[in-house]
Amino acid sequence: MPALPLSYADIAADITARIEAGEYAPGAKLPSYSQLADLYSVSVSTAARAVALLRDRGVAVGAPGRGVYIRRQDP
Repeated sequence: MPALPLSYADIAADITARIEAGEYAPGAKLPSYSQLADLYSVSVSTAARAVALLRDRGVAVGAPGRGVYIRRQDP
């Protein structure tokens, strides 16, 4: 039986874990929606929902036309 695809919440949790592990540093640009979709074997819309969840939680910030970045930690 094939594994179930990850939900957008699972993907957001994995990205958060990667941030905490130092794989994505504060100020680093996240991969594009299509790159995340390929990485997690999900649709682009699922990847976009995961990033939207990170933005809603304040983990990431969007820069229109430039991408989504890991939020810099407050001093």
